[in-house]
Amino acid sequence: MALKVLSALDTAKTQYYHFKAIIVAGMGLFTDAYDLFCISPIMRLIGRIYYKDHKYEVAVALLGTAIGQIVFGYLGDRVGRRRVYGISLTLMVLSSLGCGFSICTSRGCVLGSLGFFRFLLGLGIGGDYPLSATIMSEFANKATRGAFIAAVFSMQGFGILASSVVTMAICGALDGVSKARPEDETPIAADIAWRVLLMLGAVPAAATFYWRMMMPETARYTALVEHNVLRAAMDMEKVLDVSLRQIEEEHPLPPATPPPTYPLLSGEFFHRHGRDLLSCASTWFLLDVVFYSSNLFQSHIYSHFIPDKSHVNAFKDAFDIAKLQAVVAACSTIPGYWATVYFIDRVGRVKIQIMGFLFMAAGFFAMGAPYYNHWDRHTDYGFMVLYGLTFFFANFGPNTTTFIVPAELFPARFRTTCNGLSGASGKLGALVGSVGFLWASHRKKENDFPKAIGMTASLMILGGICIVGAAITYLFTTETTARSLEENEKDDGFERDPLEAVALQEP
Repeated sequence: MALKVLSALDTAKTQYYHFKAIIVAGMGLFTDAYDLFCISPIMRLIGRIYYKDHKYEVAVALLGTAIGQIVFGYLGDRVGRRRVYGISLTLMVLSSLGCGFSICTSRGCVLGSLGFFRFLLGLGIGGDYPLSATIMSEFANKATRGAFIAAVFSMQGFGILASSVVTMAICGALDGVSKARPEDETPIAADIAWRVLLMLGAVPAAATFYWRMMMPETARYTALVEHNVLRAAMDMEKVLDVSLRQIEEEHPLPPATPPPTYPLLSGEFFHRHGRDLLSCASTWFLLDVVFYSSNLFQSHIYSHFIPDKSHVNAFKDAFDIAKLQAVVAACSTIPGYWATVYFIDRVGRVKIQIMGFLFMAAGFFAMGAPYYNHWDRHTDYGFMVLYGLTFFFANFGPNTTTFIVPAELFPARFRTTCNGLSGASGKLGALVGSVGFLWASHRKKENDFPKAIGMTASLMILGGICIVGAAITYLFTTETTARSLEENEKDDGFERDPLEAVALQEP
């Protein structure tokens, strides 16, 4: 009966519940993006209130995300996807509210309180990554699985756009009632604005809490991990357009080989899945080093397209940052996500990931090589176009596929754990890109170590990282398109060539 349940999942026609699952799971990614990307204009507001012209970066949410991916990924395999899903969502809601409810008004206290709640928020966000990807992969049919998981991830683009629009709305409204103040003064209302912005991040997550709790456990987890095939069939009957009779076997046969019992991260695990885990973790790490180094571009774009912040008040400053983010999200980020949704099951994961890395590399080289001879001296839109294209191919490429592939490659009892380990590797790359790499590239004193490596060298290095990512993808990443999750597991007691596995499944 278990085989028939899994077969029914793989061949189920696309129906209402699939789209409902995309919205429910995707709203977590929407909230993730809102909370992570609203921080740039918020930091402008906080900087104006407490730090004047001092520039600083906040990476504590990324650290929390990395830890959350590992912890909640592990729990997702031990406790169940559905239960842990609710815990991560609750943590996101409460920590978003906590960020805004800080009663601190002194410089050190504000950053300490905000850092604490941003860390908790990162834990919840981290948990949402492996659970959302895995839940969608285990509900989807194999023909459109990639598009469904990509659609869940694409909600990030709308979250980025929403954070920008909400920031512009709040800053525009408050600036409108503060026009009597001098232009270079920071309005008192700015201290309220950043708190409201952070608290609003709880709204989309809270709005889907009921529907997330009403989702049944995935049939694959129930059948393959809990070994309760009847419950899996009954849960499928509730949400999908299949009847119990369609998935019931009169004389179920015992499995040809006993279920494997090797533990996580054992020698047997690495023999079967070590290459896949290395590929997923390393490509996600390299992608996030590049993706989170975007401040390298933003510093150039801000200096050319946004007025000097010393001549505008805090609301204008944050408004301009949010407007730029909205333009990039609408013209580059969201189209990139949906290009992946359309092509992922037609072209394949590996080809899209390689293509994305290579086009990103081309964009970095085009920005880096002539930077000091051209881009640094001219205020034009060429750099902005290259910046947008680079982010388009990041999302129509490895930023989406690195989220999809780990949810398809590993056995059900290790799936969220391995997805979490891969994602945590990515967040370590994000810390390298957003903190370490930027710090090294902006050193100014000659006796500083390391010395400034400059914009040209920085962009060329990022291009080189993309080339390495493409090479690792080509050499080590397994294609999962049009294959059932069980075909990818390599858990049937012996190794099998992927093409042979597919052929054996054909009638």
